[in-house]
Amino acid sequence: MAGRDILVFYSEADPFEEWAAALAQALPDLDVRRHDAIDDPADVRYALVWKPPVGFFARFPNLALVINLGAGTDALIARDDLPTVPITRLSDPAMAQMMAGFVLFAVLRHARDIPAFEAGQRAREWRYVHPRAAATIRVGVLGLGELGGHAASELARQGFEVHGWSRTPKAIPGVACCSGGDALLPMLGKVEILVVMLPSTPRTRGLIGERELAALPRGAVLVNVARGDIVDEPALIAALQDGHLGGATLDVFATEPLPADSPLWTMENVLVTPHVASAAIPATAAAQIAENIRRVRAGDRDIRHVADPARGY
Repeated sequence: MAGRDILVFYSEADPFEEWAAALAQALPDLDVRRHDAIDDPADVRYALVWKPPVGFFARFPNLALVINLGAGTDALIARDDLPTVPITRLSDPAMAQMMAGFVLFAVLRHARDIPAFEAGQRAREWRYVHPRAAATIRVGVLGLGELGGHAASELARQGFEVHGWSRTPKAIPGVACCSGGDALLPMLGKVEILVVMLPSTPRTRGLIGERELAALPRGAVLVNVARGDIVDEPALIAALQDGHLGGATLDVFATEPLPADSPLWTMENVLVTPHVASAAIPATAAAQIAENIRRVRAGDRDIRHVADPARGY
């Protein structure tokens, strides 16, 4: 193998220059290059990627580590063209903070009736809705992992009555936690704002379908910042159209970008955002990438944040 030590970067969404600068600070002897600036593919040892094209990894015969540019690795680990090397995810407190901020925005937007005021502005009508205390508003969080747990804690800190559901038991101060399949429907029946923060796995895909949406109180609101395949999109659209759901904030979809003919685009009770609830932050995430590269160089098999296909991250 050639003596170079190159990291190849591929992402259509993330800023290469910022990542290159952050990695240069964290690991000055690492050569970071765009995927289209590789002279000899045999020199590439590491890949930092977000949704690379099929066949991407086959170009690099000496890969030793693949880093997913995000916390959720479901799209990456589902591929059949991965090299047999460790696949890692980013686990960054700054990402968790960004996600919690977006979730708080979405919950507050509905809790403070902002959509009603937006509709009033469009109609040039002064529509007063008296504010409610946060403690009287029940918010449910599905998924209490690294991101979901942080968001649930932040909602509780803001004074909301927070209920959390996870596959396995969790304990979070200020959050009424429950777990297991039998606990899901009863929890859904209690909450008026539901935040979906589960990873996409074979067990969670389609988890929120017609029955689960019907279990929510009439007029409830859904916020999805996880993955589009966790919620049955046709059932969601039907529940929004017939008024069972009062609204939704959707950052993720079954197909992304959201097709132009989707009725979600034109629903006044739906806010569509383009998968921006959270993103990897180069300045804070570069350190963990550098640490794993040092471990690979040293022959250490204890690589941090290795993706777990069963969990989807």
